[in-house]
Amino acid sequence: MNPTLVIAELKADGSLHPMSLETLAAAQSLEAPVAIAVLGPHAPAAAVRLAGYRAAKICVLDHPLLANYTADGYTAALDWLIQHLDAGLVLFPHTYQVRDYAPKLATRCGCALVSDVTAIRAESGALLLRRQLFQGKLNGEYRPSPGTVFASLQAGAWRADSLIPGSTEIETLAPPLSVADIRQQSEAPFRESARAVDLSAAPLIVAVGRGIKEESNLELARELAQALNAELAASRPICDNGWLPMERQVGSSGQTVAPKLYLALGISGAIQHLVGMKGSQCIVAINKDPGAPIFEVADYGIAGDLFDVVPALIEELRKARA
Repeated sequence: MNPTLVIAELKADGSLHPMSLETLAAAQSLEAPVAIAVLGPHAPAAAVRLAGYRAAKICVLDHPLLANYTADGYTAALDWLIQHLDAGLVLFPHTYQVRDYAPKLATRCGCALVSDVTAIRAESGALLLRRQLFQGKLNGEYRPSPGTVFASLQAGAWRADSLIPGSTEIETLAPPLSVADIRQQSEAPFRESARAVDLSAAPLIVAVGRGIKEESNLELARELAQALNAELAASRPICDNGWLPMERQVGSSGQTVAPKLYLALGISGAIQHLVGMKGSQCIVAINKDPGAPIFEVADYGIAGDLFDVVPALIEELRKARA
């Protein structure tokens, strides 16, 4: 059986990108053996951490031309590795770096790339990949043509806490790269506009929606967030009104998050918002409308006025920490 190849991404400081572990969890859920590729100067250290999870092997791609990221370098190195392993499925985390080089890599291999995938399943011996369309209003399923399949995975669609532990062999490989392969000069890693907070890394989030009514009422949500040591987030209308900065928006046009706890205050649950937080491990919703769509995805729901419920929650939290 052709192996599934997971492309692990590292942050600038050499630590594993959280979505790399989610991508590995997706690969482990499939039947094929799993190989992991790690590139860059911090690859050996990252490989040691990844060796604690079940896989067939970890391939550290070691070459001076991979010391700094370039789309040309990553494409050439991974193209060689895919052929070397005869990989049947190549999985990437759906990050900005992947969006830069993965289409180029798939084109070089003569294959299509299905991006932002939320589910993978086998049917009659073929893979079916699901992704969302029209800001999550529809789901589309894709049956790729025979050959290597490329897919980037949506943040939060798989959970890193489902990873299967193991002991995996690390193999260092030197892809045959030459200076002529690299037409680019490496630059500083891409960063989104400067953010005061990266919500995707927050373990606890308190999010507010239209039910907060007025900007002055945000102070109540802030108090709850402080009592929980959580980050404050919002649905799009709150950010569109300028009550909170756009960097705190969760949803299809904001950040995608998957915290341990997502506490939704006065959020009705429009599909555009659910797309950004449905991967949360535990969703608690407070809304006075018992028919609000948010309750369909919530693990716990309180059908009540948030202005009655939240102060009581804050008081109990403070008592518990006293």
